[in-house]
Amino acid sequence: MSSEEKVAIVTGASQGIGAGIVQRFLTKGYRVVACSRKIATKSQPNLIEIAGDISQPETASRVIETARERFGRVDTLVNNAGAFLPKPFTEYTESEFATLLQVNLGGFFHVSQRAIGEMLRQASGHIVNITSSLVAEQPLKSVPAALTAITKGGVNAITRALAIEYADKGIRVNAVAPGAIRTPMHSSDTHVFLAALHPMGRMGDIHDVVDAVLYLENAPFITGEILHVDGGANAGR
Repeated sequence: MSSEEKVAIVTGASQGIGAGIVQRFLTKGYRVVACSRKIATKSQPNLIEIAGDISQPETASRVIETARERFGRVDTLVNNAGAFLPKPFTEYTESEFATLLQVNLGGFFHVSQRAIGEMLRQASGHIVNITSSLVAEQPLKSVPAALTAITKGGVNAITRALAIEYADKGIRVNAVAPGAIRTPMHSSDTHVFLAALHPMGRMGDIHDVVDAVLYLENAPFITGEILHVDGGANAGR
């Protein structure tokens, strides 16, 4: 199948990393379904935008059904939607606990389950999960974020589990674990602090993560991989 025939779904697609992934897929000839809570319609060819909360089952169903009805298939799912809430563990509220579980795990679960159902029917597919390096695998004393860590760490674990479960079914499952990336999520007054968290001494850029996603997309013998895009932070400090 040529890239012109492939269909990608990207969640958390309204800005930052998600928007960058959408645009790169479009330039590669993919047809794309982009989902976010709020998303502006750009009226680009081969792009369908869906506003909705991907952590809700009905939104996940709508995304998959739209891809199937408009484009006929689902080849790639990029689970980019997520929430980050740093604070001392004892200060988290029940509401914040529920929100992080719903967004970081529910947002992964519902759409991934439905996407895999489509991929099984065509005996091929690829899922890429955007997780976290600094929070999930290299916790920082200066940035306590235990609930983000437990949810993103869970996505890392299920990336490997699903990769093994579906390795003989033509479906690959990988993840990209970024460090701190220069996006609207981080205000400019935090950039010096965040840059210092990486051995390379700088923050990452959106294209660094997008490049990693496309690398995995074009690497058919790689599955179960968590690719760190973090300026060396996962290796140590």
